[in-house]
Amino acid sequence: MWPNRQRNGSVHIVGVLAMRIDKTMPIKIPDNLPARSVLEGEGVSVMLETDAVRQDIRPMRIGLLNLMPNKTRTETQFARLLGASPLQVELTLVKITNHVPRNTPSDHIISFYRDWEDVRDQKFDGFIVTGAPVETLPFEEVTYWDELRRIFDWTQTNVHGCMNICWGAQAAVHHFHGMPKYELPQKLFGVYRHRNLAPASPYLRGFSDDFAIPVSRWTEVRSDDIPRSSGMAVLMDSEEAGLCLLDDPAHRSLHMFNHIEYDSGSLNDEYTRDRAAKVSDALPKNYFPGDNPQAQPRNSWRSHAHLLFGNWINEIYQATPFDIRDIGLVLDSRAPRAVAAE
Repeated sequence: MWPNRQRNGSVHIVGVLAMRIDKTMPIKIPDNLPARSVLEGEGVSVMLETDAVRQDIRPMRIGLLNLMPNKTRTETQFARLLGASPLQVELTLVKITNHVPRNTPSDHIISFYRDWEDVRDQKFDGFIVTGAPVETLPFEEVTYWDELRRIFDWTQTNVHGCMNICWGAQAAVHHFHGMPKYELPQKLFGVYRHRNLAPASPYLRGFSDDFAIPVSRWTEVRSDDIPRSSGMAVLMDSEEAGLCLLDDPAHRSLHMFNHIEYDSGSLNDEYTRDRAAKVSDALPKNYFPGDNPQAQPRNSWRSHAHLLFGNWINEIYQATPFDIRDIGLVLDSRAPRAVAAE
């Protein structure tokens, strides 16, 4: 048994990043992790990863399969949201085996990431699959599609709860439910109003009836294609942007088709990148004040991003087995969290 399942709050990336949430919210990361300067700039204190490891508790283990091109920025976005939990979270960065990312320095990957094949024998309380810049390719033409399918199947025995983001969510519902994706006539790009369709859902606890979420994709999945027998429920959608969040209890997954994890400048960076590549020069909708790309964007979704991830972490914590080795064996346990002796 694990001593003191949770005694105070923290999050740390194995060998990479440590966050401890208390009144001063100190975060401990190694000097060479790019997230350090970003988080320090936000007023977050920095501490050593060894201090988090020394805490005598069983942390929640969360894996992040990072398929995004800007890996360092994506690491920071998810670490920021997971770190807001009052629980200790151990975050493991995972990559596709033998896939060499083109946009991240190799020394960063070697230092901080683990191949999925190297962690496949481990158990995780939660697992996140990010978006990827392969939207317009048929799933079967993505070079790592076969391994991603194995990863999705593996989550059903080795992970208690999953969150799939954007293309990762499209890939998951295609794999598990056969849902197709449709190419859009132009990029759906901007900050769109969304509706809370399930106020009683524990994942939407504290959500407004109406809220903003960043969207950046060339494809979509549609509510009409949800199999009636799937047990899935639509939690969020948008009149302009369509389907947003699906609850998939049969696979203990949330499928988020938009980028609620984005920080304030993410859409600006994509706008600049798309213009430079002559892919698109369209402004992201409802993003720049007065549609002036020289103006500072206003973040209107940050609070709901924290709510969603906080609710997700809490739901996993309430149901995950006390002993992580029981994941896959005890899938729906809601036993009280007693403090265990050595």
